[in-house]
Amino acid sequence: MPYSFPGMNPYLEHPDRWSTVHNRLIVALADLLTPQLLPTYQVDIEKRIYEVIGINSLLVGRSDITVQRPRTSSAVLTNVVIASSPTEPVKVTVPLAEEVREAYLEIKDAVTKEVVTMIEIISPTNKRSDGRQNYEKKRQQVLNSRTHLVEIDLLREGEPLPVMENLVQSDYRILVSRSERMFEKVWSVMLSTE
Repeated sequence: MPYSFPGMNPYLEHPDRWSTVHNRLIVALADLLTPQLLPTYQVDIEKRIYEVIGINSLLVGRSDITVQRPRTSSAVLTNVVIASSPTEPVKVTVPLAEEVREAYLEIKDAVTKEVVTMIEIISPTNKRSDGRQNYEKKRQQVLNSRTHLVEIDLLREGEPLPVMENLVQSDYRILVSRSERMFEKVWSVMLSTE
């Protein structure tokens, strides 16, 4: 049966699958790069951990206990207490803090252990709400440092990360920023399935 999706399989972007896809890509890149960079550089898989709260976090559906005021009628109230039948719980949605763990690659000088290149595979959380803010802050720190940045965005969903003079519409993006050319244009590859 022929493959019906041009480009990347859109089902891989589903939250239930993306973590596995992301982690396997990171390991595959590390395995591919390590023999090419040894002995001068080492490739390490690192993790960033942060919490996301709000609309994109996990949601809890049903409360355990509810407390409600008894309904009052227009009849005269007395000091008599009447036991009423228990009320049904009210279903609510409460956003919880979700711990997000994302892997990325660091290529380090084997002698000095200085990070020379950071490779990021963009996750859905990198493109929305708190996760986007956290990632953009980290991205800016890397761009302002002597570290090279390689950013791979294989996600169609979500607003692409900002770049200057983005005149090309694309489905996928690869950004390469070389630290010694920080004031020149950043290399960017735009890939489309059309």
